[in-house]
Amino acid sequence: MTFAATVLTLYPEMFPGPLGVSLAGRALNDGRWSLDAVNIRDFATDKHNTVDGTPAGGGAGMVLRADILAAAIDSVPGEGPILAMTPRGTPLTQVRVRDIAAGPGVTILCGRFEGFDERIFEGRAVEQVSIGDYVLSGGEIGALVLLDACIRLLPGVMGAASSGVDESFEGGLLEYPQYTRPFEWEGRTIPEVLRSGDHARISAWRKSMAETDTRLRRPDLWERHIGARVQSPSGAHAKTKDE
Repeated sequence: MTFAATVLTLYPEMFPGPLGVSLAGRALNDGRWSLDAVNIRDFATDKHNTVDGTPAGGGAGMVLRADILAAAIDSVPGEGPILAMTPRGTPLTQVRVRDIAAGPGVTILCGRFEGFDERIFEGRAVEQVSIGDYVLSGGEIGALVLLDACIRLLPGVMGAASSGVDESFEGGLLEYPQYTRPFEWEGRTIPEVLRSGDHARISAWRKSMAETDTRLRRPDLWERHIGARVQSPSGAHAKTKDE
């Protein structure tokens, strides 16, 4: 089954962009995923191809019209979720990426100007998604990020099946440090444990380093990881010896 991606944008010429090279580009050429970049302006109803209006209540900038956005969304025949890239959205996670990649495809709505008329989220099943706590000039870059994260997980895209599992965020932690040749560089050597051939020691070292790096660099992830560990499989709080 081909993963079908549709991007609704005012700048369709931005696609496939970087998704046309490397792993994603090869997968596109191999038919593992498809891309349709649709110009939102094609659904304008006046001679000026107007897609936006001034903010109700006043303020700077322009707002993308709900009626134009709805017409663009309704034109997409594919299945899968409809996502709107916006800094007001829910932060994108690896868990959500895996869920999207496992489906038939995705439709991505790219914002511009001051964003979307809020009624589009009331009138259509559109999920608001953010790729970080910062503001871009438009949602196209966010769409490229989201698609790249999904495409690399599609069957056959990455060389090794384990490549998409043993990495940052997959187990709720950052990935452990990696090393390769040469053995010594500027007086720095590869840790001895990684040269020991003892797979149990190597596994324990990697787990320890992943936990340490996550705790120091991403305390938010570490807190969630610790919280998840104290939950029983049924979701109830695991009892300690003092309870």
